[in-house]
Amino acid sequence: MSDLSDLLANNRRWAGEIERSYPGFFTQLAQQQAPQYLWIGCSDSRVPANQIVDLLPGAIFVHRNVANQVHHADLNCLSVLHFAVNSLRVRDIIVCGHYRCGGVKAVLESVLEEKDHGLLDHWLRPLAEVYHRHTELFDGLPLPARMDALCELNVIEQAEHVCSTPVVQQAWRAGQDLSVHGLIYGVEDGLLRGLDLHINGPAALEPRYRQAVAGVLQRAGARANTE
Repeated sequence: MSDLSDLLANNRRWAGEIERSYPGFFTQLAQQQAPQYLWIGCSDSRVPANQIVDLLPGAIFVHRNVANQVHHADLNCLSVLHFAVNSLRVRDIIVCGHYRCGGVKAVLESVLEEKDHGLLDHWLRPLAEVYHRHTELFDGLPLPARMDALCELNVIEQAEHVCSTPVVQQAWRAGQDLSVHGLIYGVEDGLLRGLDLHINGPAALEPRYRQAVAGVLQRAGARANTE
């Protein structure tokens, strides 16, 4: 049985390197938490929030789950959102998905092959409903392009869910400076990409949502022509 000694050694080396580069960093960090960003991302081990945007601890408040879902009945996610907006006063909420997402792949297997994934199918049921709601977008696409498109559409839908929560709606009504963004990460090249989704108030939600979905359709068509 592993005693995790390798991880403890890695931690000491990492902490020492941070302290040498930024003397007093941890002492200052311990005094308060004041991140600008809330990151809602996938639990995938290949998509660590701080590392891929090259930020130190303390810069990003993070919530992660399988396929970066924002369920309106998920008290875990909603509690994180409430704390980030009302206590930490973050200015930017980032919903970040990624290509080659295992959760998205499971949804397509369930929809197209009726494959059973047990409890995961229950968790991802809202995403399966997204697929069915946008079937015209997927019709005629080869499977790789279909998966990429659903990964992108998933981010857009979850960002819309964030905007629709009472937490964010109340913050906007109170005049709080708060924006919601949709990003997607390429595990094959390490690059983040924007999805033309930046929402800073209720009036921007519908037009930005439509614009972002149109972008998914455009990119899906371009991918289909190259495959």
